[in-house]
Amino acid sequence: MNVIPFVHEGLGNSAYLMVVGTNEAVLIDPLRSVDQYVRAAEDRGWHIGTVLETHLHADFVSGARDVAQVSGAEIYSPKEAAVRFPHRPVVAGELFGLGGVEVEAVASPGHTPEHMSYALRAGQEPPALFSGGSLIVGGAARTDLIAPEMTERQTHWLFRTLKTAFSSLPDETLLYPTHGGGSFCSAVPGAERTSTLGLERQHNAALQTEDEHEFVRWFPTTFPAIPAYFSRMRPINQAGPRLREEIPPAPALMPVAFDYARQAAFVVDVRATEAYAAGHIPGSLSNEFRDSYAIWLGWLAPEGAPLLFVRDDEPLERIEEESLLVGYETFAGWLEGGIEAWAKADKPLATIPLAGATEARKALLDGALALDVREPDEFAAGHVAEAISIPLGQLEARVEELPRDRPIVAYCGHGERSSSGVSILERAGFKTLVNLDGGFGVWEEAGYLQESAPAV
Repeated sequence: MNVIPFVHEGLGNSAYLMVVGTNEAVLIDPLRSVDQYVRAAEDRGWHIGTVLETHLHADFVSGARDVAQVSGAEIYSPKEAAVRFPHRPVVAGELFGLGGVEVEAVASPGHTPEHMSYALRAGQEPPALFSGGSLIVGGAARTDLIAPEMTERQTHWLFRTLKTAFSSLPDETLLYPTHGGGSFCSAVPGAERTSTLGLERQHNAALQTEDEHEFVRWFPTTFPAIPAYFSRMRPINQAGPRLREEIPPAPALMPVAFDYARQAAFVVDVRATEAYAAGHIPGSLSNEFRDSYAIWLGWLAPEGAPLLFVRDDEPLERIEEESLLVGYETFAGWLEGGIEAWAKADKPLATIPLAGATEARKALLDGALALDVREPDEFAAGHVAEAISIPLGQLEARVEELPRDRPIVAYCGHGERSSSGVSILERAGFKTLVNLDGGFGVWEEAGYLQESAPAV
């Protein structure tokens, strides 16, 4: 089977394009950035005729409607998802043909109640299982995304899915999950994206527990934090996202117009950490454009806020695509001429110093507070001595836990998250802020005092 994966490293997710006939292709769990799939199909002389959705996604806005708009594809979605746009509802156990391939819809609840996996068979080739989040390489996707009172029930469902849903498929079945390492929908750190059922049956920790009650007790303890925007994605995907062609791009704004627009919009500075530190618009969110940009935008920017962008050479279209991926659809503008034009127009400019390990240590010895904005597991593995742990996603809600009469040295793994952190603190009125350049890694390399202990 000719299967082409499309990996979004920031989300830790994969979509798949597979040829099912002479020139007919099926697309599984597409993101909203659909040009990549259409181009890949056209380059091979294929036409995308079908989109298969495994579940209502919580970590991104689906691109299914946009693919259907562009290519005329029919969307297959689990009947229990109850999506409110044109589609073909799929029920458990249903068999249907796509080109020369037979597709079996396999009920696989747990990650979500409506979850459906798809087993595809073509001739004598090994079957291909597109498992969404029901079974992933090294684990399974989290079960706590619907509501707290649903988590235990869904974890029971997942246990039964793992034990029975795929039992009729042979070991050589090729496994193509949507979620993977790096996804906040899972706790799996590995880099492998695909596998076989045989390998997972031997090595996947989620498949090794035989006691259902033990599994229900253990599995939820493995989940990472839930990004704030996750609760907003399922309703969008159920109602049907707006089409990309309906969303106007960000206009270029000169400094005076940009300054006026920011009264009713949220400013996101996508430049590199070093550029932000050297000079930025006061109150703007530092969110360097990188693989994880979309996750942190969704986590840190107000829901539905009109966005204004400050950028250097970062492609505007890509910034917009990644913003759309997590549900931001109102682009108020971008700063024409960049921060240099802003400064020349005599508009307010702020700086937050970057400090090397030696400078940061001196500041701490002089009374500054070390703030660790990494996740609790990172903090527990090792942190600056006497540092306070407040993960970045919680920082805005917990700023009052920090003293306002001491300088604060913020750090993360490399410097991007702590740049976001100090921008949040600046917007909250904190005055003396420092970002540890290079993050905890440079502190370790310098051999300075650190601790290993559970996060506070």
